[in-house]
Amino acid sequence: MPTDLSGRSALVTGAARGIGLAVAADLAANGARVALVDADGPALTASAGELAGRTGAANVLPVLADVTSASEVQGAVAAAVSAFGGLDILVNNAGICPLTPFEAIDEAEWDRVLAVNLKGAFLFCQAALPALRRSRSGRIVNVSSVSGQMGGVLVGAHYAASKAGLIALTKSLARLVAGDGITVNCVTPATTATDLTAAWSPELQDRVRAQIPLGRFAGAGEIAAAVCFLAGDGASFITGATLDVNGGLLMR
Repeated sequence: MPTDLSGRSALVTGAARGIGLAVAADLAANGARVALVDADGPALTASAGELAGRTGAANVLPVLADVTSASEVQGAVAAAVSAFGGLDILVNNAGICPLTPFEAIDEAEWDRVLAVNLKGAFLFCQAALPALRRSRSGRIVNVSSVSGQMGGVLVGAHYAASKAGLIALTKSLARLVAGDGITVNCVTPATTATDLTAAWSPELQDRVRAQIPLGRFAGAGEIAAAVCFLAGDGASFITGATLDVNGGLLMR
């Protein structure tokens, strides 16, 4: 379904590479102005520059920010609102995925994963709500994971727990802001082909791929397409939903 996002503005976290960059590019290709938020300055500059070359500099805003810092999150939202005159779409994609075995996870690593993957989304939702309430088409899309639905074996338990929390946050917030005309939904990918998975050994890639009925990893663009759909008018009566993009790994 074509998604016309002309005249709308979006903010995507973790947008310097992988799924986040694919989401930002898809939103921009469908007419949205996009703020790319990331903590990796060089990668952010390169990705935003490339995207601006395709869509126009006025349509792309790179914002360097740590999603775990409330002040930096508020600054990122304020920058997007100032540059674009408002905010219509928030995509919480930023995340880290250590593969640490359960017994080896220390308290600092647990806290870091929960802070980036879950607290960051909470902070951005909270900071963006005033602007989204002023929009006539407010959308929040959270990028979770199939591991948050069925537990993680390869990924760390802290990653799975953070992604399960993101699904619960989605449902809770969807109920709270429905009266403001804001929809809040969640996309749950299975393993996706990114720089991270490309660094895995061929044996590990084959083992993970064999568990997926469609027999392959998702493409970042396939996840982006689901996010873009939920951000558009075609999903205007969908809220509190979890959209599975997992190649059949979890069938419900």
